[in-house]
Amino acid sequence: MLTLALKSLWNRRGTAALTLLTIAISVLLLTGVDKLRHDAREGFFNTVSGTDLIVGARSGSLPLLLYSVFNIGQPTNNIRWSSYQQIASNDQVAWSIPITLGDSHRGFRVVGTTGAYFEHYRFGKNQPVSFSQGHQFDDLFDVVIGAEVARALNYAIGDKVVIAHGLGRGSFANHDDKPFQVSGILRPTGTAIDRNLFISLAAWEAIHMDWRAGTRIPGLNVDADQAREMDLTPTQITAFLLGLESRISTFHLQRAINNFRAEPVQAILPGVALQELWQVMSIAERTLIIISGFVVFAGFTGMLGMLLTSLNERRRELAVLRAVGASPFRIVILLVFEAVLLTFLGILLGLLLLALITLGVQDWLALEYGIFLSSPGWPNATQWKLMGAVQLAGLFTGLIPAWRAYRYTLADGLTPRL
Repeated sequence: MLTLALKSLWNRRGTAALTLLTIAISVLLLTGVDKLRHDAREGFFNTVSGTDLIVGARSGSLPLLLYSVFNIGQPTNNIRWSSYQQIASNDQVAWSIPITLGDSHRGFRVVGTTGAYFEHYRFGKNQPVSFSQGHQFDDLFDVVIGAEVARALNYAIGDKVVIAHGLGRGSFANHDDKPFQVSGILRPTGTAIDRNLFISLAAWEAIHMDWRAGTRIPGLNVDADQAREMDLTPTQITAFLLGLESRISTFHLQRAINNFRAEPVQAILPGVALQELWQVMSIAERTLIIISGFVVFAGFTGMLGMLLTSLNERRRELAVLRAVGASPFRIVILLVFEAVLLTFLGILLGLLLLALITLGVQDWLALEYGIFLSSPGWPNATQWKLMGAVQLAGLFTGLIPAWRAYRYTLADGLTPRL
């Protein structure tokens, strides 16, 4: 049966190849959307772990989550350093991580923080941030870079880095009078951390000593040596992360921070904000799945049209098979098997295309859009179900021309049509 089906398909190889490609593209889109959805969800929920509260200026939970964790968007305001110290000194707080945002390097965000970031920040299933090379900043002008930054820019320990004032690739305002040196490279995390550069809060103050309101102060030039001798205590930060002694006190401290009288600040629960963010994205997710379903339907409609069209051309072939002893049931099995075989080969080709495209674009997606795709591997449970549904659809598609062939008679096939 397999040999007969292969020879029959080879005899119609042009049409069969187009049908195979159509099914493969349908499978590629269907499984690709599921992979993108799965990896995006994993990336969102694995970016921060073990943090009980995120505190920033009042702007809404989603904007605060996006700029403090995912480096998307910009903060509406900063927080005074004195306010941070007052909240972080609360007896219920076990640790705190201050962060300052606003500068960049060749399209990658620069984060000002302290050594507490590498000690307490967790991602995934409570995994710590670790170094593949080097160490955290010891000198004032040391910089730690994420794995994606090191890969994309080909940086190594000891390389010089010039930070640009503001965000974006095309910034012309550089802090070139105070270059940094790479002291450490982080291990890949599959999160936004891979796209960050980290400097100390003191270094952040040092490079902005001769800047005000986003511009350099005319006539004032503080070089690196002079900056080392100055008071580099921060005056304000963008946000900070809190870990509590007991999670029972989370809601109590959240209310206290939201009612903080010194200045308007907001505390959010990362898990709740992540759920809200995913609910917003779920509309686009469902839309993509529906579109993929229609593409698969169109692919099988094309295969059905090919099988029905070729059926008229194969009436004499089927009649000859009947004449040499093939039963009607065997003819049905042959046509159904051809449809199942085409579907199976289309699924394999679609998975191969998905793996090749993933390998080709995963670095580009991570660099340009911060979307981290996992490396190609064994299909997950959802993809197995999708492929099973596609294979089942191929089986039912093959039953339609098989039923028509079943009704053909031997005389009908052998009688020439005028």
